[in-house]
Amino acid sequence: KDIEFKDLGLLVIDEEHRFGVKQKEKIKMLQKNIDILMLSATPIPRTLSGALYGLRDLSLIETQPVGRLPIQTTISNYDTKLIKNVIQAELSRGGQVFYVYNRVETILTKAHEIKTLVKDARLAVVHGQLKATEIEKVMWQFLNKEIDVLLATTIIESGIDIPTVNTMIIEDAENFGLSQLHQLRGR
Repeated sequence: KDIEFKDLGLLVIDEEHRFGVKQKEKIKMLQKNIDILMLSATPIPRTLSGALYGLRDLSLIETQPVGRLPIQTTISNYDTKLIKNVIQAELSRGGQVFYVYNRVETILTKAHEIKTLVKDARLAVVHGQLKATEIEKVMWQFLNKEIDVLLATTIIESGIDIPTVNTMIIEDAENFGLSQLHQLRGR
């Protein structure tokens, strides 16, 4: 309410699917004659239908960045031997691992379990109930390769791009929505 723009001409909204229709309409009303670019890697039905009916223009980026390998997705029952092998394989080639575990109340128990499986892995935990300074510290350590495995809740689903993370394990993936899985897959 207290923000005023002198001459706003372009508004870019990233992660468009995170905003409700009312929120986006309110943003549009901030200034007349404003061009709005909404970005999202998550295809949501109302955005697609709006484009199909001519309510908004749609641009698609259909090519991957140069040198980007296709994402491989594997679905498996929970298997500690597989988890250990996947983590060790990634670490042996100098990469890092995201391990998504979305239960804060038992995340430290899961951390102990992973540490027991892969003893030489440097592991850290992040979740939304930590202080922002703690999260930032862990993320900097992970970015600087001081941590091999980041055990995290879905706090990592948006806005993180760490090129050395080539493997993500999502425990209990069936408990996530399709758009959340798509967001995580894009990390």
